[in-house]
Amino acid sequence: MPSPHTRQKLVQDLGNLGVGSGDMLFVHSSFKSLGSVEGGAETVIGALEEVLGPYGLLLMPSFNMVEPERRAPTWNISTRSTNVGWLTEFFRRMPGTSRSDHYSHSVAARGKEAAALVADHLSREGYASPWDLEPWGHTYGLHSPMYRAWQAGAKVLMLGVDYESSTYIHFVEVIHWNRHLECDPAAYPSIDRVALGAYWERAGCLQRGDVGDAESRVFPVQDFVSLLLKEVERDLESYLI
Repeated sequence: MPSPHTRQKLVQDLGNLGVGSGDMLFVHSSFKSLGSVEGGAETVIGALEEVLGPYGLLLMPSFNMVEPERRAPTWNISTRSTNVGWLTEFFRRMPGTSRSDHYSHSVAARGKEAAALVADHLSREGYASPWDLEPWGHTYGLHSPMYRAWQAGAKVLMLGVDYESSTYIHFVEVIHWNRHLECDPAAYPSIDRVALGAYWERAGCLQRGDVGDAESRVFPVQDFVSLLLKEVERDLESYLI
């Protein structure tokens, strides 16, 4: 039986993948895909924070992905668990983690100016989306964590997951939809995330490698969104569900 992965091994793997000191990193993860880890989720987060250093910022989805009709009634920023993976829930519970106030698409953060980045998710400025519900703000609006991370030049780390987990493809949908709302109030374009992710794999600039046992990818959010927006504008029909 192979030895458990250590923190030092994960730090080395993350560095080889292109994660560096001072990065802002948005992580989608499957904890079990890492294989056996000495110290569990705490070790994984410790390795991520060590690589990012004191000036880095670590972000994870802290979503409330129960049935749509139950999301608002069950939301509590302090106590509502996230259900998008054990690593995200462990991260949410850690002392010092900040979390944005959104009934379904909350984001959690640790590191440099974490509290400031996830503040103001109650703002209703910017892109509208189907997940917008008063009194909460625009899910992907100007003051949402995912918009701010995009603007700040964040990277995405996909840790043992495929593009079905890529929330930034929803962001692509939202930008495309808002561009066309004024002249064509068409139905929201639900995109096949795996299919659009396959296009990114062929045409995009990303780094691949293993972190522990997990097949992983790192890429800049701005490059990802820009390239996929161009492809969706060119041929939306090919990617609709």
